[in-house]
This record gives sequence, structure tokens and C-alpha cells, in this order.
Amino acid sequence: MNNLWENTSKEKEKFSQPLKSQTTDLLIVGGGFTGCAAALEAAKQGAKVILLESETIGFGGSGRNVGLVNAGLWLPPKKIISILGEKQGEKLISALGSAPDLVFSIIEENKIKCDPKRNGTLHCAHSEKGMEYLIERFEQGEQLEEPLTLIDKTETENRIGSSKFMGSLHDPRAGTIHPLAYCRGMARKAKEMGAMICEQAKVSQVRKQNGVWHAYVQDIQIKSKYLLLAMNAYQDLNKSQNMSKFSTVYYSQFATRPLNSNEMSTILPGKEGCWDTATIMSSFRVDDAGRLIIGTMGNSEGFGKYVHLNWANKKLKDLFPFLPDLEFNYCWSGKIAMTKDHIPKIVNFEENALSCFGYSGRGIAPGTLFGKNCASALLSENLSILPISAVKQYNETFTREKTAFYEMAALVNNSLKSFKM
Repeated sequence: MNNLWENTSKEKEKFSQPLKSQTTDLLIVGGGFTGCAAALEAAKQGAKVILLESETIGFGGSGRNVGLVNAGLWLPPKKIISILGEKQGEKLISALGSAPDLVFSIIEENKIKCDPKRNGTLHCAHSEKGMEYLIERFEQGEQLEEPLTLIDKTETENRIGSSKFMGSLHDPRAGTIHPLAYCRGMARKAKEMGAMICEQAKVSQVRKQNGVWHAYVQDIQIKSKYLLLAMNAYQDLNKSQNMSKFSTVYYSQFATRPLNSNEMSTILPGKEGCWDTATIMSSFRVDDAGRLIIGTMGNSEGFGKYVHLNWANKKLKDLFPFLPDLEFNYCWSGKIAMTKDHIPKIVNFEENALSCFGYSGRGIAPGTLFGKNCASALLSENLSILPISAVKQYNETFTREKTAFYEMAALVNNSLKSFKM
């Protein structure tokens, strides 16, 4: 695997602080968007905080993200309300609607070098049915006074440089970033403010004894009053220690060399990030250096890697046929935690302990918001701060079967699309 973000991050600090047995106020397990946002918030509040990451900061889905800072969830507002109820649904919609503000303010305040561009994102209609969905989504957004703009086919072609879409929905609240650099930047700032950030620190067990949480990293013991599990799709505690059960799905990305000025002249002149309305969705954007990045569901490191690579080559030519033949210099994939109803969860599995997961592919803004609010809720012992009510437990059935189904569906879809394009 050759991850573009690993190769181009301007935030390069390593976190190799020596770990010894000690006591802290807040222990965070997981160094992605959620964990790093929580560590930053706790450090700002003056709490003693330790973050333990089994690999490196941003190693999981955070460092393999597309980099779209979107408002809300994949689900339209009415669907969220139908699942959560009006009061809880509107609270979550409002919180996530302003979550990009939080992300970009953190970037600015902490001088995080992650190539932020806040020109919005484009949700692109891949078919007439997709356009009908965008119209419905636009109308629901209007009722909530969301600043969305419905764009016709001609203007969409002008904004993207491709004639393949029936129209699009522009959300100016959104934008793009270098996701790994953003995650590392939050960790760097948290460390500067006194947080202990430890990489290569795999927690093998957590347990509660006499009202205090105990976490074990080999023979080292960390004691903490408060505990936040922020591993999302990369839960790596012992199976008996995992506090939730959900499905996972892989998402793969492919990046070209930097395009020259002539090649880039008509492609995404506004630098919006894009994704489509297909059931097996795909995404595309350009990075700060002008590389084209195309993504799709499926594991580019698994047995279907050649199918997904072939799909990416055909997709690139289908979207932008005027480009010369381009090779993909980078190819990587990451896991997404997906709940049955596609709504993220906060589990209050014990007193003074929370677990967050299930962003269903929208990790940046929701993960940042949930991490920040979880830190505040634990330290203040006030769970009403949370953007969604915490549940005591969350488990799904047939998660392995669902995970296998998602991968097979992506494999079949990309095989068929490769022939049709």
C-alpha cells in the first residue's frame, strides 16, 4: 500500500514519549479524529490526559480518509428524525450542521498545516433517480434553513469539468483537508498543551476496580478516573473487551501524479470535493499539489485489488476523457465502521466511560465534534453535553456476514462498471 497522505503530510511530529505506570484524569484509547479532538479539548481544560494509540497517530480510518469535511450525515434530515425522534434528531442535525465550523476553527486556531480549502462540496447525481434524490434532499434542507444550492447539469459540468452528472447539490459549509495532517496537527497541539500522546502503545485490557479504570500496555498500568474508547472501526482490544459490535466496510482510493496547468485547466476549478449518489458510491477530488484522487467502496489490498484498480482506471477515463493516460502513483484503503441505521453511537457502557463509533464514512466533522464533546461530558460528568444521547450498550447481529456482503457487492459492482464504462 502506498498512502498519499502518509507521503505528503506537512505535520510530521512523532509521538514517542516513554510510557510508565501512572495515574491520569482522562485516558483515551485511539489516535484518530475522535481521540485527538478529545485529547486537545481535555488539555485545553487543564486536565491531565493520556492518549494511547496502538500504531501511529491517524493510522486507521482517519489517515486513510477522503478528506471531505462535510456537514451532517449521509442520511437526509427526515430519515434521521424518523429514527431518533424529532427532539433528538433535530439536535443532532443542528450539531453536525455546524461541525465543519469546528473543524476549520481548530485548524486556524492551532495553525495545523493540512491544506484546508473551504469552497464547499458537490454531491453529484449519477442518474435521473439520483437527481430526484438531490432535489428531495435540497427541499428538506430548505426547511431547516441549510445554505444548500441545487445546480443544474450545465453548471455542474462547468464546476467539475465532466459531463457525466445530471446535476449536483453544493454545500458551502463543507470543504477539503489533508486528513492525516489534520489528525496529527490536533495531536501535536494537545501534546504542546500538556497531553501525553503515545504511539505504538497497544492496550490489551481495560477493567474497572474500586471506581478507577485500569488499562494495561504490556506490563505498564495506567489508572484513570475517566475513559474514552475512540477506536471506531479499528477496535483492537481483546474480543471480550470490545464494547460494541458493528459492521465494517472498506473504502479504497487511487491518486495520480500532480496534473500540469493545462490538464487542470477545466477540472474542479473551485477545488470542491465530490461524491456521487450511486448505491456503491465513489468520490473524487484534487489535492493541494493537483493530484486527482478517486475513491470507491472495496478493499484495494484484498483479493479484489485488481478489480478495484481496473475500475479506478476506467472511472478516471470516463470522467475526464480528455486527459492523457495516467497511472496511479498511490493506492490505499481503510475501514469504515457502519451501524445498522447509519447513525453514529456513543455508548456509556460504565460510569465515567464512553465509546464512540459508527460515522459510516463521515469521520472528520462528526469525529471531531464527538471527541470534543465526549471529553467535556466526561470531565464535567454531564452527558447532556453530548450531541446524541448515549446508550448503555450497542450490538448488532450478523456483522461478519454484513461485512462480507459489502465487500462482495463492491467487487461485483466495480467488475460490472469496468465493462460498461
